[in-house]
Amino acid sequence: MSFGRLERTPASPPMSDINVTPLVDVMLVLVVIFIITAPLLASAIRLDLPRTDAAKALDTPRFVTLVVDKSGQAFLNDQSQPLDELARQLAQISRQHPDTEVQLRADEAVPYGKVVEIMGVAQKAGLSRIGFVAEPAPPANLPASSGG
Repeated sequence: MSFGRLERTPASPPMSDINVTPLVDVMLVLVVIFIITAPLLASAIRLDLPRTDAAKALDTPRFVTLVVDKSGQAFLNDQSQPLDELARQLAQISRQHPDTEVQLRADEAVPYGKVVEIMGVAQKAGLSRIGFVAEPAPPANLPASSGG
């Protein structure tokens, strides 16, 4: 009898790569759960507030539009006004509603001194809430892509 080695089939090499598919699946499920539950956590306290007539919603903020065109002419609510009449009307508005906001729209060509003069008229009338209205800048031009 001959004693020899038995032939064995070579075993498959050990797997050295990690299978990340189950990990990705679990992470996606966790993300979905967090997306669904996050809005619920923001308002976790539920209250039934009592009702009363004293708790009325505030009126919408009052404002007047004051425009200064290229020539320096002032317009109050789209009506042309000389400075003395403008001061009288702004004082009347201030007496009726002292918290009225002035939305000042001035053309970019108007000298700064004229804008300050109009602001002074509004402040002397008692309207100290003045907001400057401007248009947003156009978006930066993107480089043209070569179409293919």
